[in-house]
Amino acid sequence: MDSFTALLDGFASALTPQNLLFALIGCLLGTILGILPGIGSTAGMAILIPLTLTMDPASAIIMLAAIFYGGAYGGTITSVLLNIPGEGESAITCIDGYQMTLRGRAGAALATAGIGSFIGGTIATLALVLAAKPLSELGLRIGPPEFFSLVLIGLALLVGLVGRSVLKGLISACLGLLIAMVGIDPVMGLPRFTFDQPHFFDGISYVPVLVGIFGLGELLATSGGAAPKPTAPTLRQLLPTRTDLRRAAPAIGRGASIGTVIGLIPGVSSAISSLLAYSTEKKVSRHRKELGTGAIEGVAAPETANNSHSNAAFIPLFTLGIPASPAIAVLMGAFLQNGLTPGPQLFTEAPDLVWTVIASLFVGNLLLLVLNVPMVGLWTRILAIPYSVLRAVIFAFIVIGSYAVNNSVIDIYVMVFFGLVGFVFRQVHLPLAPLVLTLILGPFIESALRESLQISQGDFGVFVDRPLSLVFLLVALAILVASVFSAGLKRKAGLPTDAEV
Repeated sequence: MDSFTALLDGFASALTPQNLLFALIGCLLGTILGILPGIGSTAGMAILIPLTLTMDPASAIIMLAAIFYGGAYGGTITSVLLNIPGEGESAITCIDGYQMTLRGRAGAALATAGIGSFIGGTIATLALVLAAKPLSELGLRIGPPEFFSLVLIGLALLVGLVGRSVLKGLISACLGLLIAMVGIDPVMGLPRFTFDQPHFFDGISYVPVLVGIFGLGELLATSGGAAPKPTAPTLRQLLPTRTDLRRAAPAIGRGASIGTVIGLIPGVSSAISSLLAYSTEKKVSRHRKELGTGAIEGVAAPETANNSHSNAAFIPLFTLGIPASPAIAVLMGAFLQNGLTPGPQLFTEAPDLVWTVIASLFVGNLLLLVLNVPMVGLWTRILAIPYSVLRAVIFAFIVIGSYAVNNSVIDIYVMVFFGLVGFVFRQVHLPLAPLVLTLILGPFIESALRESLQISQGDFGVFVDRPLSLVFLLVALAILVASVFSAGLKRKAGLPTDAEV
């Protein structure tokens, strides 16, 4: 009850005209930055920190936090309308979101994403209020062995993303792992697969790869005359139908749960939450066969997980002083510059500020819903532009976005190369989802595996000796067994299996 009393006091401060204005500014800036490939909310927050030094600390942090979770929705807009992911977490939304656009259902996709984002963010913020301490303790118990086992669950779910051919899915997944291995060896500290280019010492950035595969790859695939003809939706098509909402509701619930739990783990990108949420729908959704063809669940689940992850990432920051992502690290810098140290003492040293910021998370998520759902019609007006003009604009957009990642021409070359890869994938019908999953999970699973073996001095028993790690391994095993069992049932019934080409 003390938490709820403090939260009510926080709302009284968060709803003042000044704090409301800065929350609104942050939501608008975050959405715009999320739309721009290669910019993102992290860069926007870092750029604006010096401007907040003369502001009231609460207003400054409210605005920066709103930029953070506002960016999570902004990337959805270009993913759905143009098949260009603004950030890594938006990449998986391209699969079904763009298919819905081609079918004239862009408005329903964006509205569902906005509703799911609001629900996911609200649920995660409630978790911050109700269970911040026990949930953070659980996140603190996840060391390298537990994290390795957790990521194995994501790889087990990969089985649901390989499409009709396991072989083609594995080819795609292996390519993603190879891309992820470029850079400095995390243990030996030596460069590998960098072609003696210092630019690649930090690895290949996600944005040029994803923008190339999805954006340029799509442009090349449609340049031969058979261009898609997405149409601006009618007024009736701007909002999801009752059937859409009924189908999206379970996916939103599952996405919110996944994003909230994964968001507690420091160092884990929200892209992982999005990918796990989508993979889960491929396994448990009643309409899983429609995923990849424009299913509403393929938009609702990852977008909900994305925003719930963003809000859940505040839990380890506020309670343990641990930044869970680069963007949260930037926000932590804003705290420090204002003389505040995030962590357990924050609730006793500056309770008014911390509860004001927590209350602002509820307010900001509501502002995003109020702002973006009515603006769906405005965003979808992009589709009224002739496709020949739109194609040129998209090409300029992805070139600028790729360059902006590191202000390097090399990233443009990377984007072009993977645009050709995306084009080839489409021609030979290789699935893109496994590549995206392993590209993002690759660095995490390698680091966790090698750190675990260093801790145990090469003993693989460390993964089963630790209870939480063993639970995660059993879950991964159960997913694989369920996949094999499902394939067996299909074979007995005479239905095509995923393993059949």
